Amino acid sequence: MNERNRTVVTEFLLLGFGKLHNLRILLFIVFLFIHIMALTGNVLVVVLVVFNQSLHSPMYFFLSQLSLSEILFASNIVPNMLWLILVEGGKVSVDLCIRQFYLLAAATITQCLLLAAMSYDRYVAICRPLHYAIIMTFTRQLQIVIFCWLMGFMLSLIVYIFLDELDFCGPNIINHFYCDIAPVLELSCSDTSSVELATFLESFPVVLIPFMLIIGTYISILRTILKIPSTIGRQKAFSTCSSHLTVVCMYYGTLTSIYIFPPSNNSVDANKGLSLLYTLVTPLVNPLIYSLRNHDIRRTIAKFLGTL
Repeated sequence: MNERNRTVVTEFLLLGFGKLHNLRILLFIVFLFIHIMALTGNVLVVVLVVFNQSLHSPMYFFLSQLSLSEILFASNIVPNMLWLILVEGGKVSVDLCIRQFYLLAAATITQCLLLAAMSYDRYVAICRPLHYAIIMTFTRQLQIVIFCWLMGFMLSLIVYIFLDELDFCGPNIINHFYCDIAPVLELSCSDTSSVELATFLESFPVVLIPFMLIIGTYISILRTILKIPSTIGRQKAFSTCSSHLTVVCMYYGTLTSIYIFPPSNNSVDANKGLSLLYTLVTPLVNPLIYSLRNHDIRRTIAKFLGTL
């Protein structure tokens, strides 16, 4: 077998936000503050659900798992991003870069599946209330959550294995603040068709099917709500879904903008902006939405703060 002489790339250079050199201290402070707030909010949700009996229900159990996935997601991306801002770009090993994407993909897949699980929970609660306690047992909740986490890490592992087999022998510059799959594939001098095929095939069970399930359940929920005779009853039923529906729209909106209909190759700054919204702002907004729009969580937070 003939082997080509080539230089093997072992490190990537992440440029971060190089164009914003004069604002790097301000960006660091603002992004660090948002990150701390996001972690605090999600940790608080997990703690409240675990230790407060009034929140021991399927809806809040799934919410706590969503917060855990947000903690994993943000902790994987933001600390390195903050470091890149301070040093104005930095090097990262190829292995570490691929591992970062693996955790990013695992958290993303888990979140998609958890959002679908939460919509199914609301469907059962509103459309089949008499069977809710029988269907959504704690054992069933555990099975659903374990399935979501296992699928997240196992499906991501397939893409990770293919990525780990790629060779990198040319340019090593990534004009981004984290290791996303598209810029990594562009730098590979190997055949990337297997990675692209695996990513495409996995998009159906982890993005399309959960999204269609969410759409289907909310169509059924809407039909059921419209049949409720009293206005107060309709408002109460819809209020139990509004927070989740808001998070779904925001989450899938940014996810679609980045990966399904991304900006053109010339819109690197736009891509960074969308990615920043997805990786930094979304983990903060999720607990805020549930806290501000949910009476039980607001009451539990007030009670918790009152005991300090």
